[in-house]
This record gives sequence, C-alpha cells and structure tokens, in this order.
Amino acid sequence: MHGAGGAKPALTGVPGNVGDDQVAFERFVAEAGPRLGRALAALYGFEDGRDATAEALAYAWENWDRLQHITNLPGYLFRVGQTRGRRRRQPAAALFDIGERGEYSFEPGLPKALAALTQRQRLAVVLVHGYGYTLREVAELTAIRPTTVQNHLGRGLSRLRSLLGVDDEG
Repeated sequence: MHGAGGAKPALTGVPGNVGDDQVAFERFVAEAGPRLGRALAALYGFEDGRDATAEALAYAWENWDRLQHITNLPGYLFRVGQTRGRRRRQPAAALFDIGERGEYSFEPGLPKALAALTQRQRLAVVLVHGYGYTLREVAELTAIRPTTVQNHLGRGLSRLRSLLGVDDEG
C-alpha cells in the first residue's frame, strides 16, 4: 500500500524503494511520453489527447511497481489512454480546430480534413507523415499489424486527397 489515496511517499536514494521507482518512471516518461502523447492527440485532438496522455501516465505511476515490467508498456498505456479519452471526446469537427490564427505553414483545410478521417486512418497519417514514425513503430504502439497500419494509411491519404481536392498526377 502506498499511503492515502494511492500516493507514493517521496523516499529517495534507498535501493529498491520509491526513489529508484521514481527515477525509472521519469526515464520512461522522457522516452515514451512524447510518442504516447502524439498518438493520443492524433486520435482525440490536442486538448483531449493531452488529457488522455496525462491520465495514462498517472495510471502508470500509480501502478508502476506492477506495470514497469510490461514488454510494450507504451502500447499498454496507449490502450489506457484510449479508454480514458473516450469519456469526453469532443465532436470530430473540433479535433484540430485552429481557429483564426493567421498564417499557416500547412494547407488551411487540413485540420477539417483530418477530422473527417476515421480514428485509425488519422492516427496512421499523423504519426507516419506528421511525425515520421515507421509502420512498425505505429503497429507496436497501437498493437495492430504493420499491414493493417499500411491499409489505414493508404485509405487515409486517399481520403485526404479527395477531401482537399488534390490530384495524384502531378
């Protein structure tokens, strides 16, 4: 038991105690947190994705002694974030609403077009083309086969081209 409300005491420097757990957890968050955050933001938009990431990481900390040995912990926490993120999903049209923010370094219709994709299509497109993930990295994080990721990516890109009026030929 970790005290009232599941909070862990702040002991440091004693081998096998919370200090070691805290260091390991902080290292994990530094390495895997950004990937997890990007994936959940691709699914739920910036605000809800950030909240789902925070909830998944809070869950990880509360259960760190049990979870730290899971082989694909980022993938596990992605599922936790999905479960937590479903509770307060905003309408798809609001997912990537950038409002009136002046100059764009991308096609202004892209946020609305991304919101029109299915969640898996949007996830594949954003992670592969937006963040440079490989199909294998997306598959590992989401626990789906690389060929399935490739199918969602292809369909998502095709739909984006259609929605944005982009022609494949030159």
